[in-house]
Amino acid sequence: FLSLVAEFCCGFFVILILGNFWFLAVLYLLWLYLDWGTPCAGGRRSQWVRSWTVWKYFREYFPIHLIKTSELNPNHNYLLGFHPHGVLVAGAFGNFCTDPPFKNLFPGLTPYLHIMPIWFGCPFFREYIMCAGMVSASKESVSHVLNNEGGGHASIIVIGGAEESLNAHPGSLTLNILKRKGFIKMALKHGAHLVPVFSFGENELFKQVANPKGSWLRNVQEKLQKIMGFALPLFHARGVFQYSFGLIPYRQPIHTVVGSPIPVKQNLNPTTEEIDQLHALYLQKLKKLFEEHKSNYGIPAHKSLIFE
Repeated sequence: FLSLVAEFCCGFFVILILGNFWFLAVLYLLWLYLDWGTPCAGGRRSQWVRSWTVWKYFREYFPIHLIKTSELNPNHNYLLGFHPHGVLVAGAFGNFCTDPPFKNLFPGLTPYLHIMPIWFGCPFFREYIMCAGMVSASKESVSHVLNNEGGGHASIIVIGGAEESLNAHPGSLTLNILKRKGFIKMALKHGAHLVPVFSFGENELFKQVANPKGSWLRNVQEKLQKIMGFALPLFHARGVFQYSFGLIPYRQPIHTVVGSPIPVKQNLNPTTEEIDQLHALYLQKLKKLFEEHKSNYGIPAHKSLIFE
């Protein structure tokens, strides 16, 4: 959905340039230059945009549910690790970029969903995603959110990133996380409590062309990802009036379970050992969260998370 909106915004900008409204395009480019740093400085959220009625229907389509397992004290800042990425990241968008799900369950906390910086270079589209509460996934941006002295800020980071979307097959429980420790370092530097989040059903929304590791398709996808910064999974789902083929996601329920916070003491210069120790604890808590809730959402007892 976001990709379609981005394409529309880019197309509209091209029309302005090629048409008789090129001066508007010039004015917007000037605005873009002056406003370039905003995605790294907390964005520009709009309660009006986050409360659009269309988001209610978006959440009900799957449907999307947010499950609270523990209180999050608004006097602290939090870094929520979201898993898995899936193809659409529908659970992250529906729960953290639209109101009222998060707002009702965690009053006093303001969620910021961090996404790839490349999206904020898209004309007009950047204005929309900032209004929804999305900000850059750069270190500068995460630091800005977690530096709030009064607490009450929650950074949401999709830990597996674009690489993990290539594993987004129905039934897949593989997470790209073993080498991803930057979020741990950020949590330590800012004393932000860590919260594991697992979104059951995220990988069930699309069917992806088989791309096992080592296959020619996977090799091409991984090379393109390194060049462009984002992955290109080949996926399909249902159409508007039929269920055999199309790009509309399947109607599969998504249950995004927010775990208990892991207290983190601020450490401006954490050692490698300290980062590894907290990372191991985070993996332990994430696995525990999954095991405690998997039976509620149709995951067979013999299946467990696979960390890569």
